[in-house]
Amino acid sequence: MEKIDFKKSFPDLYKPPAGRFVSVDVPAMQFVKVDGKGDPNTAPAYRQAIEWLYSVSYAMKFAAKASRGKDYVVPPLEGLWWADDPADFVARRKERWHWTMMIMAPGFIDQALFDAAVGKSGKKLGAAPESLRIERLEEGTALQILHIGSYDDEGPILARLHDEEMPSRGLTFAGPHHEIYLSDPRKTAPAKLRTILRQPVRSAPKA
Repeated sequence: MEKIDFKKSFPDLYKPPAGRFVSVDVPAMQFVKVDGKGDPNTAPAYRQAIEWLYSVSYAMKFAAKASRGKDYVVPPLEGLWWADDPADFVARRKERWHWTMMIMAPGFIDQALFDAAVGKSGKKLGAAPESLRIERLEEGTALQILHIGSYDDEGPILARLHDEEMPSRGLTFAGPHHEIYLSDPRKTAPAKLRTILRQPVRSAPKA
């Protein structure tokens, strides 16, 4: 049985260069998602979200292999991030951040497999987060870059994106800041973390 690895199937999405922003067309994909608010380093809701996302994702993977004859590598953790005041995001005032953490689910994962995985996970994790769901995300055109280093060192790169790259290309925001975590922070030194920084964009209105 072939095991699908989506990082290899979609190299444009998962292998951007480290030194420059590139434009990508992101296809509509479905994700298991959990919403929350607060500092990801201290908020209990964040830890609960991650625990549920991985538990459900692996339960769906094993169920799809057993019942559908399809196997795949569970994709990396991803996150959508924003703040009511954009300055809070750039200044890293994390306690004011909103987030949606998520893991991509292949198209052959349906609602029935998801519901069964939630039920199985609930036997060991208890009550699921209210916002736990599986749904499509359509981002379309986006700019992205590979960041190597600590999450807290992203500020200058994002400032360059917002203040230079997007204006020079006549673009504006078309969705929240998106991060894809290629490294496991539990096993990787902060200086070596590899994170894709993605920003959905659209043409800016004419002045």
